[in-house]
Amino acid sequence: MEFEEMLDELAGRMADGHLIKATISGPRRKSEGLQRIRLKPVELRGELYIQFEYQYERILKHENVPAAGIREELDRRLRDFRQMQASFTGEDVQIMLSKKLKVAWKSKQTGNQAAADLSHDRKKQYLLEEGKPYPFLVRLGVQTPDGKVKKGKMDKFRQINRFTEFIADSLHHLPKDRTIRILDFGSGKSYLTFALYHYLKIEQGLDVQVTGLDLKKEVIEECRQIAADLGYGDSLEFLVGDINDYNEETRVDMVVTLHACDVATDAALGRAVRWGAEVILSVPCCQHELFGQLDAPELGVMLQHGLIKERFAALATDSIRAELLGLAGYDAQILEFIDMEHTPKNIMIRAYRTGRKPGADRILRYKQFRDLLGAEPFLERELNSLLDW
Repeated sequence: MEFEEMLDELAGRMADGHLIKATISGPRRKSEGLQRIRLKPVELRGELYIQFEYQYERILKHENVPAAGIREELDRRLRDFRQMQASFTGEDVQIMLSKKLKVAWKSKQTGNQAAADLSHDRKKQYLLEEGKPYPFLVRLGVQTPDGKVKKGKMDKFRQINRFTEFIADSLHHLPKDRTIRILDFGSGKSYLTFALYHYLKIEQGLDVQVTGLDLKKEVIEECRQIAADLGYGDSLEFLVGDINDYNEETRVDMVVTLHACDVATDAALGRAVRWGAEVILSVPCCQHELFGQLDAPELGVMLQHGLIKERFAALATDSIRAELLGLAGYDAQILEFIDMEHTPKNIMIRAYRTGRKPGADRILRYKQFRDLLGAEPFLERELNSLLDW
């Protein structure tokens, strides 16, 4: 099979709705950093798209490609990789590509019909299933008692499921021989706190002790009542308090901080590192610290525009946070939390503790970036005594 013929075949099958999943791997130029690409069908506004998930060393990026653009994207990407594994309706395909783009196509018939239904009612497979009632989602007003997602709540349902996926990915980093201690700073209305508790305690049967902390007394009282109504007992509690004043713990296994404003995120990250948390999940909110510090004439072409400066400051802030976590012995990644179409606040910092010491070159790289921006990061001050400079 010729390369162009292969592209036509793949694009045609995907556009016709026969793709179940696929992985493109074996990069030819590792210097570019793109390690693999995963593909899956998604339905957006009643139309079929193929989601391309680009996996770099520390970053995941997503792009939803409509049927008309599938062949072009495959052409652009497959030239830089050596192989592709794909599952289609009734068939698994393995493709090997030589340096000269000679195609070796092997296929095996299967009984898998998972992608055959292309109707607009086709449902995405979630960890928390559509149509199945979950007491906490019913109580929080996301689902009806018979399991239907309420009108206007689908975005929240997707967000909860996406967060649950992150929790599921973190399972093997959590202890199995004792109670798992989890803190959620800035828990707010606690949709995700309840989801975390449900998945770990109810679905996985783990021994957990979860605390949600927030400054709003009325919100905390409502969350306490919901937890009591659901019979979650003493293993899920909600407290009124500030991140900076919470000194009740000596060891925590997982720290979650969602939409904590400005340096409150950094305070939570610093506290998590000092506790030696195995897992950190952080979705930052408004970020003002670096915006006021930026002093980089070399970047003047960008920073002269207020909107660009604001966005750059937010991205640089999260980059600094992830790098500081790396210097403190964590494997930190910046990931897409939910699609940009649902909210612009879609970045999650996920960090797993490794205990690895940073090399001198990595420390120098961080300091050069910090000094270029004229930054004095709050998180660096929080972690200064723990960093091996």
